[in-house]
Amino acid sequence: MGGNPFETSLKTLHEAAEIGHINPEVVRLLEQPKRQFEFTIPVRMDDGHLEVFQAFRVHYCDALGQVKNGVRVVPNMDMDTAKALGFWMTIKHAVGGIPAGGGKGGIKADPSKLSRREYEALIRGFIRNLPMKGAWVDVPGADIGTHGRTQAWMLDELESIQGFHSPAAINDKPVEANGTELSREATGHGAFYVTREVLKDLGWEGSKTFALQGFGNVGRVASELLQQAGHKLVAVSDIFGGIANPDGIDVFELGKYADSHGGSVKGFPGCKEITTPEVLETECDFLLPAAVQSVIHEGNADRIKAKLIMECANGPVTPEGEKILYAKGVTIIPDVLTNCGSAIVCSFERTQGLTDQYWDRETVRAKLEERIVKSYHEVAMVAKELNINYRDAAWVGALKKIEKAMVLRGWVWE
Repeated sequence: MGGNPFETSLKTLHEAAEIGHINPEVVRLLEQPKRQFEFTIPVRMDDGHLEVFQAFRVHYCDALGQVKNGVRVVPNMDMDTAKALGFWMTIKHAVGGIPAGGGKGGIKADPSKLSRREYEALIRGFIRNLPMKGAWVDVPGADIGTHGRTQAWMLDELESIQGFHSPAAINDKPVEANGTELSREATGHGAFYVTREVLKDLGWEGSKTFALQGFGNVGRVASELLQQAGHKLVAVSDIFGGIANPDGIDVFELGKYADSHGGSVKGFPGCKEITTPEVLETECDFLLPAAVQSVIHEGNADRIKAKLIMECANGPVTPEGEKILYAKGVTIIPDVLTNCGSAIVCSFERTQGLTDQYWDRETVRAKLEERIVKSYHEVAMVAKELNINYRDAAWVGALKKIEKAMVLRGWVWE
């Protein structure tokens, strides 16, 4: 998002707190994590030498419940990133009506440079050395560099330490390891449901055109559902490049093509090859940035032609870019709402693990749709009542929930 991510999150906090007249003591408590841990993980490498990895974990705020979510394994992981992500998860859980606080962390490492044995040892070492953990304390989930198998390793290590089964203590596990149906597709499904409701509220009837940046899990699933609903994909990009066709691109055929071409959409028949920046600037009704942060900024915001942006990725629009877009009358639905489907389904996963009752795919899908549609309408109501944009409305609504919990717990005075 440009600059220090934690400083950016604090800027949003202060702006939303002022708009929503949030108790200053609540703001003061939210200006830093409740707990933060930095620890080391020693791993004996395949060649026999000892490598020591840095690890981080933040419990940002647990006023609404136990903290949870992602463990990121990337070469540039640091505490400020963990703090920012933990804060955003705190807000995202509140927006999504999830009884949980925000937790986030990771390991400073490059998984691509580790053997499977080394990586498994690293992941198990993270859980073994994590100071506080368990289904009622801190529930780690997957993020960049982690996936279903790493989560199964985490669960196995935790259960070995505890001496009993505890499937609710780790999120994003495969179904066969006491995970939940729809885990992989949750964010894409959620983004579709929110987009559908926004289009209704805007009065946009009939088929609309959209462009997509990022043909991964989130973007692909969301665009498949959008096509089934009658909308038309006209441009799409991935890390290899982009393609465009104003007459429409069949998302399902594109998926088959990408699967057989190393995941790339480049070269798909009947399309013109374009760059990723050109995809963002495509003539279309709405845009789904579903890849990485800071792709729409002060340098290109004035060239964005879409009138609606659904933030499927985390922080795809910088604050500077956002100001330019608002001046042009563009509607932006923020990441903490658009992409909270995964956080909602993670909450379902924990519930299933605690009760030992596992739901079928349709049950999970229906519960996700109900929860995220309710969350959208709560945000839309705040936006309308206070005459503010959706990002501010999402944050104000979330902060009011957290404020109420803190007051009732006696953490702050009214």
